[in-house]
Amino acid sequence: MSHTLTVREATLEVLRRFRVDRVFGNPGSTELAFLQDWPADIDYVLGLQEASVVGMADGYAQATGRPAFVNLHSAVGVGHALGNLFTAFRNTSPIVVTAGQQARSILPLRPYLFSDEAILFPRPYVKWSVEPARAEDVPAAIVRAFLTAMQHPRGPTFVSVPSDDWERSTVMPAIRRVATEFAPDAAAIASLAVAIGKAARPAFVVGAEIDRSNSVEKMVILAERAKASVWASPMSSRCSFPEGHPLFAGFLEASPIRLADSLRSADLIVVFGAPVFTFHIEGHCDVLTNGTPIWQITSDPIEAASSPVGESIIGTMPQSLVALISALPETLVRHQPSPRPTPPVPVPATPIPPSFALSRLSALLPANAIVVEEAPSHRPAIQTYLPSPGADSFYTMASGGLGYSLPASIGVALARPGRHIVCLIGDGSSMYSFQAIWTAVQRNLPITFVILNNAGYGAMRSFSRILKADHAPGIDLPGIDFVSLAHGFGCAAERVTLPIDIDRALTTAFAKPGPALVDISVDQAVTSLFNDDKPTSAT
Repeated sequence: MSHTLTVREATLEVLRRFRVDRVFGNPGSTELAFLQDWPADIDYVLGLQEASVVGMADGYAQATGRPAFVNLHSAVGVGHALGNLFTAFRNTSPIVVTAGQQARSILPLRPYLFSDEAILFPRPYVKWSVEPARAEDVPAAIVRAFLTAMQHPRGPTFVSVPSDDWERSTVMPAIRRVATEFAPDAAAIASLAVAIGKAARPAFVVGAEIDRSNSVEKMVILAERAKASVWASPMSSRCSFPEGHPLFAGFLEASPIRLADSLRSADLIVVFGAPVFTFHIEGHCDVLTNGTPIWQITSDPIEAASSPVGESIIGTMPQSLVALISALPETLVRHQPSPRPTPPVPVPATPIPPSFALSRLSALLPANAIVVEEAPSHRPAIQTYLPSPGADSFYTMASGGLGYSLPASIGVALARPGRHIVCLIGDGSSMYSFQAIWTAVQRNLPITFVILNNAGYGAMRSFSRILKADHAPGIDLPGIDFVSLAHGFGCAAERVTLPIDIDRALTTAFAKPGPALVDISVDQAVTSLFNDDKPTSAT
């Protein structure tokens, strides 16, 4: 007599067919039927809170380039996860999220822990969501969730599964292959190549989509052929161009006036894999109004439609960059831009300047280390004193929401065995998902958590000055003992208050085979969220 396939068995086989080797989860009672007799060939990665679980899956999906699978508890569990689900959406991370639901037989009674309108709960920050009409439809719904998550622009999807569905009978759904790459319009690429060839001072702006699509090397080839200055797009969440390259001009700021100042000398602007442009404060950006030609290449039709000016070309980065490289002459006659100036060497002092701490971290980083960062108030100093070498070297959140990078560092570590991970984070940021350290300890992952501790929300200090919001409450964070917190999870930890101790503390942490935390007390003085405080021509 043949075995009847259950929804659970079919779903596990779906995961295998999509090369899912890990499930990230924080379970509840409505998930137990799925988790019973868990198979040995799929690793269950336990996190202590749902937002942490989604952050881990996000880091894992980005680092592997494959979809990650998340299993959450119904209603409240999904609610806990929504902050990092929003970040996954902004990161365009391919994640399939499933959540338990109460049994179908009691749903009309509005039972305890059920989710009312389950498919609406995570919207609009999932690409697709469903609670299948029948139990036997669950595996096919999960197949569709995978295929949708992997289509550009990638992103999370959501499937709500009633708890009594898992043991129902079903049939194995077809596992289809859907090609995800698509080429740009050839005539538009040819027109852009002509514009680049005619420009005297072209500027390229690179966004996270370049590194996400493994296209940094192609971007370097294109920039070198065009002899264009290369800027990182505002708030970019990945490193899409080697920051030590002589063509790298720097980081565009999320200030309209300052961004315009940076690009004012260009007679052509080409934006690759980023919006035109991401701003964080108000102001007039005159490069959008002064007639400077602006082109954009993106795989996201919404970003293309949202651009305020210029020409947009829709295509995935690997296809688009190859096409544009082929369309350009092999030799363009123009002067190569001058390299950006070398920053001054920071001077040690007490309290420790963030710039000095970052310069020592840069000098001591293990070979081939990956930095996962969430220290927004120190971002300008990080960009100056901790340059990233290029592909697969830097991750942060695209959303601006805190609580992502600490768990994401765990997902990246699981995806990149053999590489040391440095989670560089602020003291305020770390408290959103600090419990994720437990997972790093349980799995003995090679992660060094470096806290730049300015005893408060440094970004809020900066904005309170920019927005003239004097004496705003809720900015200072005194009295947090990060060493004791880390020890409570079984993680080695040390606090550093003197510059002379930084090298020893970091070297000791990097030498450990498992996780370690270094809490560096840095100067609490208000720093700018932007690269300097000098007035610009438009102020």
